[in-house]
Amino acid sequence: MSSPAIVPVKLSLTDGDYFTLWAPSWKEHGAEWQAFLGDDKGLFLFTSPARMLAFLNSGEKHDLRSHPKWSAFEALPADKIEPEKKENHDIIGAPALLAGRPSYENVSELSRIFRVTRSLAEVTAADDAVLFFASHSVLGNVHRGAEHYAGDHGMGEWTAVGRTVLTNWRQVVESLDAQVRVIDVDEAATTEAQAEIDAARISAAEARAKAELAAKEAEEQADPYDSSIWGLAGIDPVKITLQGKSVYTLRTYLDGNPIFLGRYGEIFTFPTTRQLSRWLVENDAHDLAKVSTWEQVMTHANAGELDVIVHPDNQYSYQGLVADIEKGPEAVDTAQMSRGYELFADAADWAADDSLNSYLLANPRMQDFLSYMLGSTGTAGYVPSAPFTDHSTAWRELEEMLLNRFSKF
Repeated sequence: MSSPAIVPVKLSLTDGDYFTLWAPSWKEHGAEWQAFLGDDKGLFLFTSPARMLAFLNSGEKHDLRSHPKWSAFEALPADKIEPEKKENHDIIGAPALLAGRPSYENVSELSRIFRVTRSLAEVTAADDAVLFFASHSVLGNVHRGAEHYAGDHGMGEWTAVGRTVLTNWRQVVESLDAQVRVIDVDEAATTEAQAEIDAARISAAEARAKAELAAKEAEEQADPYDSSIWGLAGIDPVKITLQGKSVYTLRTYLDGNPIFLGRYGEIFTFPTTRQLSRWLVENDAHDLAKVSTWEQVMTHANAGELDVIVHPDNQYSYQGLVADIEKGPEAVDTAQMSRGYELFADAADWAADDSLNSYLLANPRMQDFLSYMLGSTGTAGYVPSAPFTDHSTAWRELEEMLLNRFSKF
């Protein structure tokens, strides 16, 4: 995430805490710029965020109006004016950080203080502060982070930074103090601005609560399968129940085309999920091995962590369909039939043979019946009529065609 172009900051100097806006760096017309809220006479500082907002609401002129992102900042809610915790810069208290060890917190905070102090010095032409940073190269290593001070010479260099700051920091702070110009703002306008900030805080809190609730509800409604290895890899275990038996295999789709665990048109099937997972560890001569996410599955399989989970959407049962078709359309579960036909078609498409289409072309009554039952177009005016024995027989033959593709049953 990129840093905001204009940042509210809190600056602790000799006479207290002040608030202003900082534009750390931007490029315009090939040149790099930095700025604080102010004008050609100097920096604007405020004793509270509400006073700063009241000043901005007044329409008074200031240099940041020419910033390319000013309009975007101005359009933000009123609490935009309050600094984040990391933008609270205790400039006068910097030496205290160096009295401690170069921990992540100490080095990070000191780095932020150095950065804003140097920017302040350069923007306000605080000569002593500018000279301090220009004259001591050892200060630049603070921006490298705590890792820089973790080596054999780390503590020695951290101590050197401490001595440099201890000797010169008072002069640095005093040079900045001389640039302080606290802007006086009308009390009534300040009170109104504070009300705007409070309202924005409440609105933001309500939005966060709403987002958290939505996220919690989404988490509760999320399908655990989506975060399983199968969901992440996009390869699904499939359970097929046919003629009173169940077998398991795997299937995925690549560019909308089905790919089964198998080879040369034969679908490798297993009576249990345990046998399926064991077989995968010792065999890689199958079409799924070419799928880019297959390695993810095998990493779990080789570690003994592959739990074969069949999602309800990938369970296909043909139980009772032949008998129901023989009774008539009203007895048939069309959802069950549709899913069964989906598997017929997927298997034929993967095997790249024309067996299914050829069978239906040779049995136009069955083709019309399926179109009618599955809601396909092209059957206007067609209504199935008894007897339905031919249809049930044809469906049984389609089941046999699928079964003949299985390696085991």
